[in-house]
Amino acid sequence: MAKTVRDTIKSVVNHHLTERGGLAFGQCLTAVGWVGGTLPELYEEDGMVELSMADVAGGGIVVGAGLMGKRPMYIIRYQGFNWYNSPIVANYACKSKEIWKNPCPIFVRSIAMEGGIGPVAGSSHHSIYDRMPGVKVAAPMTPKEYTEVYNQFMLDDDPYYVSEHRKSYDNTEELKDTIHDNSDFVLFPISITRFAAEEAKKELEEMGLKISVIHQLWIKPFSVKKEWIQALENSKIGGMVLDDDYVAGTCTKIAHELMINSRAPVYTMGLEDRTAGFHPDVDNLPPTKEKIIKKVLKLLGDQDE
Repeated sequence: MAKTVRDTIKSVVNHHLTERGGLAFGQCLTAVGWVGGTLPELYEEDGMVELSMADVAGGGIVVGAGLMGKRPMYIIRYQGFNWYNSPIVANYACKSKEIWKNPCPIFVRSIAMEGGIGPVAGSSHHSIYDRMPGVKVAAPMTPKEYTEVYNQFMLDDDPYYVSEHRKSYDNTEELKDTIHDNSDFVLFPISITRFAAEEAKKELEEMGLKISVIHQLWIKPFSVKKEWIQALENSKIGGMVLDDDYVAGTCTKIAHELMINSRAPVYTMGLEDRTAGFHPDVDNLPPTKEKIIKKVLKLLGDQDE
């Protein structure tokens, strides 16, 4: 039976605590569900540390452990809570190596979800960390990607912000790039939008279009690859970056880098610029397959006019 992202994360945490002597900090870790089934059933004596509900203070405790070389994992159950959890990580851990030559490696497991959870907790918020120096940011959505990010962290001494999404936890498949020689359009999806992009690609190609999909794992440092630029330059009208965060952040940064390197138009699509509510009628969800298809067809149609 293929290993899911959930099982992979659980194995990584178990290895980190039992084999590498690491620590895992967070709120309600050992409660019912074990954080969506991503934690092994370990307790304080094994390195699983329950924090109080004081979000800002929790970040400070984790930074202290990082400065002592414990390579802590900081498990944040909802990415929106980073507005409370991130200040000490972003303003101390991420700057400590540069200013004081004292590295503070922390593996921040930041978990996104949305759908009826209101204005504070939902969606991805990797843009908060992306703008800070001294941090590396990744959004793994597959088993191999998650393992790659963890292994890279263990070889490094920087803080890592790992943007997870609960809807990826059942995934067992690797997501591979599709790059056509002469695409009609190129999609650069991040986080959970990667699955919607693959679905949209399938339907758009059934309409006779050639759609390239180039999956984004490493958000920071962000490195533009030659084949991505060639795909944009050879496309009919350019491409679009998709994100589960607000557009004014990581999404726009990546689009800008792609655009100035390729001189091709690169559009953006992410959360709408409004606050989410608890009812489906006032929710704020990431781009769906249907919305991606509609936007691509409109852009292609505008070009033909």
